[in-house]
Amino acid sequence: MKKAVIIQGSSKSRGNTHKVISCLNKDNVFDVIDLKTKNIGAFEYDFSNADDDFLPLMEEIITKYDTIIFATPVYWYAMSGTLKHFFDRMSDLLHYKKDLGRQLRGKKMAMISNSGENDLKTGFTMPFIESAKYLGMQYLGDTHIWFSGDEIAEEAKVNITKFRTLF
Repeated sequence: MKKAVIIQGSSKSRGNTHKVISCLNKDNVFDVIDLKTKNIGAFEYDFSNADDDFLPLMEEIITKYDTIIFATPVYWYAMSGTLKHFFDRMSDLLHYKKDLGRQLRGKKMAMISNSGENDLKTGFTMPFIESAKYLGMQYLGDTHIWFSGDEIAEEAKVNITKFRTLF
């Protein structure tokens, strides 16, 4: 079986989302792709961003991985803008590059979020669950991690341990 990949969708490459990923990936079993290091434009109906990093990145992800884990901070009760751009660009795979998009069928998806408090609002996971369903992917689950000061809260580390068993 192919390795899983963590897609880091944060506005800060070395922030709290990175800390969560480092804890989750302490054994280096996952590859990590930091979207902040990629040039991915917004979705455009005329596919005018087709020459940015999105399509080559998706080709790599689809070819190399069976499982995609999205890691995002909670910004204003939703996934980060960085990750939202990435999700919006999935539309390229539904209209412009259908053959590539069809290759997502049967793959697996999961999500790990984080914020300063244990206060994730109901409905946060819906875009992940419904996107997986729409794309024909299996949604494995999700967890939320919160911080105590600059460190992951001890109680939240239990969530990471449980989440790791999904893979």
